[in-house]
Amino acid sequence: MMNFIDKYIMPVANKLGNNRHLLAIRDALVGMIAITMVGSLAVLLNNLGSVPGIGKPYQKMMVALFGETWNTLGGDIWWGTLAFMTVFAVFGIAYKLAKSYGDDGFEAMLVAGAAFFVLIPQIGNVTLTPEGGEAVTGGAWGFISWNYFNATALFTGIIVSIIATEIFVRLAKIKYLVIKLPDGVPPAVARSFSKLLPGMATIFTMGLFGLILRKFISDGAYLNDWLNQVLVTPLTGAVDSLPFAILIVGLVHGFWVIGLHGPNILGGITTPLMTKLGQENLNMYAQGVEKLGDYNILAGSFLDAFVYLGGSGATLGLLIAMFIAGRRRHKQLLALGTPPGVFQINEPILFGLPIVLNPIWFIPFILGPIVMTIIAYLSISFGLVHPVVADIPWVTPAILGGLLATGGHISGAVLSAVNLVVSIAIYLPFVIAQGRIEARKDRERELQASSDTLKM
Repeated sequence: MMNFIDKYIMPVANKLGNNRHLLAIRDALVGMIAITMVGSLAVLLNNLGSVPGIGKPYQKMMVALFGETWNTLGGDIWWGTLAFMTVFAVFGIAYKLAKSYGDDGFEAMLVAGAAFFVLIPQIGNVTLTPEGGEAVTGGAWGFISWNYFNATALFTGIIVSIIATEIFVRLAKIKYLVIKLPDGVPPAVARSFSKLLPGMATIFTMGLFGLILRKFISDGAYLNDWLNQVLVTPLTGAVDSLPFAILIVGLVHGFWVIGLHGPNILGGITTPLMTKLGQENLNMYAQGVEKLGDYNILAGSFLDAFVYLGGSGATLGLLIAMFIAGRRRHKQLLALGTPPGVFQINEPILFGLPIVLNPIWFIPFILGPIVMTIIAYLSISFGLVHPVVADIPWVTPAILGGLLATGGHISGAVLSAVNLVVSIAIYLPFVIAQGRIEARKDRERELQASSDTLKM
């Protein structure tokens, strides 16, 4: 397996990894590690109160220490970090991409940000309830949903930042569009005016594109909404079946590796469906139905309990694989990513390794959850594991989540543990292969350094 990865996968991965645009995206997302890390920790601290067993004592302790509003700080930190992840990404990607072309990146960063804001709606639905009257819902100018700024819109932000930067950089190289000021003008002012026309033209072009999209293509939908419709529509009419389970998990992780928040994008389909099936299971369980074949399989917390172990991609298995075979190389990342990873929060790994838009990790990140989905679905289908009959918080740790989701049946915990071992086995060859590649590069650098020394 490792030889196959080294011979056939790594050359393609390295070629893709040297792509200018992928490098800009990767570097920008890695540069956001402080933002994603503190935001993830804030989410973790605020949600520990919902974990069965430790939730109530934890809440009592936090209330005793900080008062009834103890979770306000965590909410504020989440709002200032993860809630605006796409905005940070747009600025960072544009800056890095422009720098790769020899530009200073500052003007490109601002122009890309403006282009992104041009392409989001200016009107939001607002519900007002007059005193003594009935609630009235309508469009109000200046209200923008935070879903246009958080990870849900990340894919849109990546596209807009790359296109806007490409346009800006190319226009800035056309000498007829460059405004030259006298030599006595301060350099900062001269640089800004030299790119005035390219910046204006870029923003105008992106705005015109958005208008054409709404008028002739998307039936009035803005870019982010239209992309969501195009991606989600094929999933309409899904049913509780193994092919659909594989499709959902495959799409969720396929979207993730290109920078799109799969669970949020597909939530409009998966959440109502799985909630409905989960509620049916809960009702049957409350009525004492003993025939396991009567229960739904892809229901309620199925994915959180048996597939998303450590978060999307089952990255808890990756963390353990790194402890086994890459502890020295990933010492700091393991220290930062393991505590939140235990509670199903894996942004530090997704953006810190990174996994998003990193071709080396595409295969295990997508393959692992699909294999785990098949194992979990068939195990419940054959009656080896009790179906999901309880909702669990998404931050419930692996194995414990399987136990609680199945109503306390030990078979649920065993299935979760088996899937965790499967995820470790799938990630481990890639961790070893990456270590070999890095070791080879280190030797090449040492040889090059020695050669340079001898020449001197």
